[in-house]
Amino acid sequence: LVSQNQQKWYNIKMFYWILKKIFGPFVRLIWLKKVEGLKNIPKTGSCIIVSNHSSYFDFISLMAVCPRRVYFLAAEKFYKSKFWYPLVTGTGQIKVNRDSSDKKEVYKKVFSILKNGQILGIFPEGTRSPDGKIGKTFTGVAKFALEAKVPVVPIGITGAYEVMSRHNKRPKLKKNIKIKIGKPMYFEEYYKKEYNENNLRKITDEIMEEIKKLLNS
Repeated sequence: LVSQNQQKWYNIKMFYWILKKIFGPFVRLIWLKKVEGLKNIPKTGSCIIVSNHSSYFDFISLMAVCPRRVYFLAAEKFYKSKFWYPLVTGTGQIKVNRDSSDKKEVYKKVFSILKNGQILGIFPEGTRSPDGKIGKTFTGVAKFALEAKVPVVPIGITGAYEVMSRHNKRPKLKKNIKIKIGKPMYFEEYYKKEYNENNLRKITDEIMEEIKKLLNS
């Protein structure tokens, strides 16, 4: 007999791949014209993919091209939207209430994913850039990478802001998105150090600098 939790997990898994199969080719045909470095995403094992964030199409584009299943951190507002709610819940994304100081449930889900050899997706800016440029970043990605002892894969996405910025209600056609995936970054030298804010900030800044290089290359 299949338990309710097993059935729910199976439904989430299937819904993700159905969406990817239906919308992935459409996104690649219309907007996603160039993808570089796809081989840098590990074929097996846990990792965190990290990208700049200027559009809803960041999430959609990464889902369309990544050969493996990705679990993204999703802000609470998506769960209040009639359009996004079935997508984020149906694909098993991780709800993050940005106004809450209690992130225990988020951490539990994140480390469960990484412990089970899967991929976590994070946008360190936490929200879409208002001008397409990288803004203030949070250090959660560094904390997750250190505690789970997993590599971080930096990704630069250009063109998504022009397709659909936070100021647009619908995507624009005849605009191209480019994704450039960098090599995995490892932070073993920090594993035995204290997880203080200085170290977390240093790692996060290092990741974002690599993303900037990808955006400008």
